[in-house]
Amino acid sequence: MSTAEASRPRIGRRKRPPRDDAATMSLIAHLKELRNRIGIALLFVLIATAIAFWWYDHGLGQFIRAPYCSIPADNRALDTGNSSDDCRLLVTDVFGGALIRLKIAFIAGIVLSAPFWLWQIWAFLTPGLKTHEKRYGVGFVVASSTLFALGAVLAYISLKAGLTLLLGLAGDNVAIALTAQDYIGFVISILLAFGVSFEVPLIAVALNLIGVLSYAVLAKSRRWIFFLTIVFAAFITPTQDPFTMLLMALPMCVLFEVAIQIARVVDKRRARRDGTAGFADLDDDEASPLDVRPSVLDDPDR
Repeated sequence: MSTAEASRPRIGRRKRPPRDDAATMSLIAHLKELRNRIGIALLFVLIATAIAFWWYDHGLGQFIRAPYCSIPADNRALDTGNSSDDCRLLVTDVFGGALIRLKIAFIAGIVLSAPFWLWQIWAFLTPGLKTHEKRYGVGFVVASSTLFALGAVLAYISLKAGLTLLLGLAGDNVAIALTAQDYIGFVISILLAFGVSFEVPLIAVALNLIGVLSYAVLAKSRRWIFFLTIVFAAFITPTQDPFTMLLMALPMCVLFEVAIQIARVVDKRRARRDGTAGFADLDDDEASPLDVRPSVLDDPDR
C-alpha cells in the first residue's frame, strides 16, 4: 500500500436503510391510498361534527355567545332584563337556527378532529420524505398548530373589547339586535384572521431553512417588515378598529423578531459547517475541492 493510500482515511460502506414499500408504489396504488386516507379523515370529521352538534346545547353555544353576552345589557335589544343568562341572538328565517348550529358543529368538528386528519395527511406524505425532511415536517406541523391556536385564543379574548367598542359607538339610546348569521360570521372571521396571521412569520423561518432568505436580508428589512405587518393587520382585521389591529400587529412583530433571531442562529450554523468543510470562500458557481480519486475500497486490485 502506498503512502498516499495509507494516509487516506478508510471509508466504510454505510448500510442502507430498509426500503419503504409505500415509497415504491405505482401511481394507481398511490391514488387508492389517497382515496382511503381522505375517506378516513372525512369519517373522523363526521364523528367530531356529530359530537359538536350534541355539544352545542351543552356549553358550546354559550361559549360562542359569551363575548356578545359580556357587553352591557342595555345595548342588547333582545335582553329582557329578567335574567343575567338571558342573552339571545336574532334568527330571521325558518332554517336559520338549524343552519347556524350545523355550521358551528362542522367548524368545531374540523378543529376537534384535526390531530386525526392531520395524521392521515402525514402518513400519506411520510414515505416520500427523507429523514431530515420528516424532522422539519413534524416541527412545522407542531409550530403552525401552536401559532394558530395562540392566534385564535387571543382573538377570542379580544372579542369582548372589540364588540363593546364597536357597538358602543352607536350611542346609549340605541339597542343592538345582532342576527345569529352576522355574529357567527364575525366571530369566525376574527378567529381565522388572527390564526392565519400568526402563521406568517413561520414562512420566513421556512424560507431561511431552505436557503432562500438570509438573516442579513431579514435584519436589513426589519423596519419595513414591522411597517408592512401593521398595514397587513389593518387590512385583515374584520373590525377595522385600532384596538383589534394593534392586538394583532404587536404579537406579529414579536413573532417576526423571533423568526429573525432564528434565522441568525441558522445562518451561523450554516456558515460554521461550510467553513469546516472548506466551502466558505467558494462562489455559488465554483466547483468544490473534492478528492475524486478512488478510495481503497474502490481499488479493483484489492
